[in-house]
Amino acid sequence: MRFSAAIIAFLAASVNARSIFSGEDKSVIIDDELDVPGQSPLRFCNPDRDNDLIVIKEVVLDPNPPEAGKTLVIKASGTVKERIEEGAYVKLEVKYGYIKLISTTADLCKEIQNVALECPIEAGDLAVEKSVDLPREIPPGKYTVNADVYTKDDEHITCLTATVVFGRRSSSSGFFDIDL
Repeated sequence: MRFSAAIIAFLAASVNARSIFSGEDKSVIIDDELDVPGQSPLRFCNPDRDNDLIVIKEVVLDPNPPEAGKTLVIKASGTVKERIEEGAYVKLEVKYGYIKLISTTADLCKEIQNVALECPIEAGDLAVEKSVDLPREIPPGKYTVNADVYTKDDEHITCLTATVVFGRRSSSSGFFDIDL
C-alpha cells in the first residue's frame, strides 16, 4: 500500500469521535479535547500540543462517514508556526483489526505533492482541499491509523490518529452481496 493510500485511509475513517446522548427534551454533545475540530473522525494523539509546529483549525470530510466506492472530499485548514523543510518525515502505522498492515517512515515533502503542496512549507495559514475516489473493494473491517510527523531536526510537527470502519457494501445483485 502506498503512503498516499494509507493517508486516504487515515482521512477516510468512518467512526465519528464525538459522543452524542439524547434526553427527552434536550441533547448533550460531549466534545473531547483530542477531537480535531470540524466534521471528521480525526483525533490528536496527545492533549499537549503547545509545541506542535502545525495548529490544525479544522478538517471536514464529505461524506462523513466515508463510503467505499464514493468520492471523498477532504478540506483541511490550519496554521504553520515555523517553516517546514526537506527532510521532514512521517512515522506511519496502519492496522486492520489487530493486524499491522503498515509500519513505515515516509518522506513528508514527497507525499504532500499528492495534495498540490511542496517543501518548503512556509509559516502562515494553509488550506488544502482534495477529492479522492475510494475504491469499492475496500475490505470491510476496522482500520486504525497513526501518523506522527517530525521535521528534519526531529522537532514534533503533529500527531494524528483515526479509526476507519468500513461496512459491507450493499449490492444490487441480490442476497449474497456479490457481483455475478
